[in-house]
Amino acid sequence: MKLYKTSAGFVVESQNQFYTVPGTDWDTLVNREDLYDFLYQITTTSAASVDYQTWVQTSLLAPIGRQEVWASGVTYLRSRNARMEESKKSGGDNFYDRVYDAERPELFFKATPERVVGPGANVRIRADSTWNVPEPELTLFITSTGKIVGYTCGNDMSSRSIEGENPLYLPQAKSYDGAAALGPCLYVPESPISPDTQIQLEVIRDEQAAFTGNIAISQMKRQHTELVSFLFRECSFANGCYLMTGTGIVPSDDFTLRSGDQISITIDGIGTLMNTVA
Repeated sequence: MKLYKTSAGFVVESQNQFYTVPGTDWDTLVNREDLYDFLYQITTTSAASVDYQTWVQTSLLAPIGRQEVWASGVTYLRSRNARMEESKKSGGDNFYDRVYDAERPELFFKATPERVVGPGANVRIRADSTWNVPEPELTLFITSTGKIVGYTCGNDMSSRSIEGENPLYLPQAKSYDGAAALGPCLYVPESPISPDTQIQLEVIRDEQAAFTGNIAISQMKRQHTELVSFLFRECSFANGCYLMTGTGIVPSDDFTLRSGDQISITIDGIGTLMNTVA
């Protein structure tokens, strides 16, 4: 099932039918271990009361309330290689090689809810960065008890020139206004998402494809539950949290985003998150 947050309220989609979800508090709605069963009950006991055209024309919002957004890095081999290459001049390349094989994953704080944008909104590139890329990532929604109950598309915008200058500049390369996008929905399946799930990225520039790529989430080195266990070791999240799981789609070194580029991230079962670079 797909749970949407719109400016008019919450909507759940099941088998191409749309149902109004009662309540006005997103945090209370999603932060429950029985979220799938709760939504399923709505779809089986209520009449489909939302017309497709009605809700699709209502502006979709990012599926987030007061949740923090965290991210994990170097979880795909392609990401490790790219990070090593960008940091070679600064002497920081071996750090990425080490973390890829280490027991402890790389986890970092990505965004407050206020810095997250939703479907159709503008993402940003830093004015002091010369090399910027989108990072399409399967993003987990985890309850306050540490249970993964949903998934969404995430865009972990990255300033590679800043990160490459010095690995200690990672927070500046990753966390700034408009550096994260989530949506178009919170996908709530009955069982964990399939490892065969594909992530696709397309960047359109001047009405032509400037970059395309795809990867299966089975190419991740680490398990989702492994990442969550490390995140929750010493952190608590009263309203649950989001965790981006890393990217395996990395454009070539001669590619950088430009203002006006349209970024589409599609994940099987979830949908497509579209944003424009401001």
